[in-house]
Amino acid sequence: MKLDRVIAVRNNKTIYRDGDRCVKVFNAEYSKADVLNEALNQARIEETGLNIPKVLEVTMIDGKWAIVSEYIKGKTLAQLIKEAEAEEDSAKATEQKQAYISLLVDLQMTVHSKTCPLLNKLKDKMNRKIAETDFDATTRYDLHTRLESMPKHNKVCHGDFNPSNIIIAEDGTPYILDWSHATQGNASADVARTYLLFWLNGDISGAEYYLDTFCKKSDTAKQYVQKWMPIVAASQSVKGNEHEREFLSSWVGVVDYQ
Repeated sequence: MKLDRVIAVRNNKTIYRDGDRCVKVFNAEYSKADVLNEALNQARIEETGLNIPKVLEVTMIDGKWAIVSEYIKGKTLAQLIKEAEAEEDSAKATEQKQAYISLLVDLQMTVHSKTCPLLNKLKDKMNRKIAETDFDATTRYDLHTRLESMPKHNKVCHGDFNPSNIIIAEDGTPYILDWSHATQGNASADVARTYLLFWLNGDISGAEYYLDTFCKKSDTAKQYVQKWMPIVAASQSVKGNEHEREFLSSWVGVVDYQ
């Protein structure tokens, strides 16, 4: 196995290309259970028929856990959006960016059309995350109560659905990457997460266009998605850097939207 071509570096993992294989090597202190759960998620999602890189093996490299998957050659939607934004004609740039966000919505709706009964439950995961936050007991109680009051669904939710996790292969086929956060639950929670990811990336106009497009295409009330945002923000605030935690915490007290 040749690990000399780095594709991406994250806080706790490095991703390499080895020919037609993609090797995700986790840091030595990374939880074995989390690695195995990610591989299991990916294997279970394969069975839904969605276009995703197939898991080839789980192994150890120099004492570190690694997941080996198919390598998909192409560009991410994030790269394509960045290229569109660089277009000199501002009207054309906006049109191209909106077309890519519309594709993102279509792909997410396809994900939500699937069920996968063995995935972890979204509400269970969120309840655990909220309990781990630094919010005071009253705020945590309010968040737990709000979460329990939300309708229970069993749709596949990606959990980190954003343009950098979509690759458009050279033949035009879109593939969805990174299933480490996959759960089954309410699709609108997944949408709220994507909306907040656009915000975290500083793309406010993209966030608004994404939410408007999703709600229109799926015939979902925007207010329904917005009710999830404080809950999702709280559950995500236990990870990330200080800036991200501060931003997400600012959403927790937001109850009513117009």
